[in-house]
Amino acid sequence: MAGDFEGDLPDVGEDDDIFDGTGEDDEPDERPQRRRRRGLRIAIVSFVTVALLGIGTVAGYLAFLNWRVSSNITHAELLPDSPIRGEDSEVTPSPPERPADAGDALNILVIGSDSRDPDADRGRSDVMVLMHISDERDRVDLVHFPRDLFVQIPGSERKNKINASYAFGGAPLLVETLQPLIGVPVDHVAITDFESFKALTDAVGGVDVHVAEASPGFEVGTMHMDGETGLRFVRERYALSQGDISRGQRQQEFIKAVMLNVLTRDTFTNPARLATVVDAATQNLTVDEDLKVSDMRDLGWSLRDLRGGDIHFVTAPWSGIGTDDLAGSIVIPHEAQFEVLREHLRTDTMEDYRDDVSPTQGFGG
Repeated sequence: MAGDFEGDLPDVGEDDDIFDGTGEDDEPDERPQRRRRRGLRIAIVSFVTVALLGIGTVAGYLAFLNWRVSSNITHAELLPDSPIRGEDSEVTPSPPERPADAGDALNILVIGSDSRDPDADRGRSDVMVLMHISDERDRVDLVHFPRDLFVQIPGSERKNKINASYAFGGAPLLVETLQPLIGVPVDHVAITDFESFKALTDAVGGVDVHVAEASPGFEVGTMHMDGETGLRFVRERYALSQGDISRGQRQQEFIKAVMLNVLTRDTFTNPARLATVVDAATQNLTVDEDLKVSDMRDLGWSLRDLRGGDIHFVTAPWSGIGTDDLAGSIVIPHEAQFEVLREHLRTDTMEDYRDDVSPTQGFGG
């Protein structure tokens, strides 16, 4: 896998604070996610391992959790490694070159769908988030792509919503559609469904989420949500001022709330809670064939010092909302700002990325 990790996990002595850097006391950033969800899976698998190494009864319990995680996770062909059947023609994969300036930065595409089975009904890719992990492993940027983003899909004669690529050719075609937009190769893909979303939220006892914009059933302010309530919260768009854009921001807010709730002492010092969280986080998770459980564990270990302030959320740049005879309501990409985003992803300088052109209220023009 790109950005491989070497060596075993360091030993954790009883005086080491393995929870330092989880960010539970940090002020949350202005949200992605949706994102939800993938960085969370990686962090859970690895922090589980590290936490258990610091507890006396490690051996048998760690073996059980590793077995449980390996049993839960499904591997599938999610990357475009061979020709893909598109809507109108076959697509030959052509990934962008890996930029030397990016070092070992990783780009992981997280897909939230109604169905996680790539061989059955693909459902709808309601959530598309690029997880960019810096070369130094000291920063994670979650870039949310609105499902209605109007783009050229390889193998299609005309433009369509970006999530149509998932319907036409599954995750491989979605990756092939996304890569020209971001200018960097997608290293890994993870798919999860909404049952996993609900189960993980319930496994941590629900989460407190800031509601920035009211909608039916949700008043402005902080609201405690269980899995079912959270699912309704992140799927609403018609009652929100910026539609799909506002929904993406809600998804980002919710993801971070779950992440910070999971990565706490209460989770990692309570074996029963820990097992429930690990099971919920991985039970409905499908990843590409190159992403092994050991890679996830090692990556999580490399991210052990992340705090809440090191997780940043970005919405893909857009200029307005429009309509198309085929696609219906669409989100129009801001092409010039996309080039700015591409440059920062290629050079692994997302800490300097700014978007001052995408509308912050209304639907632009």
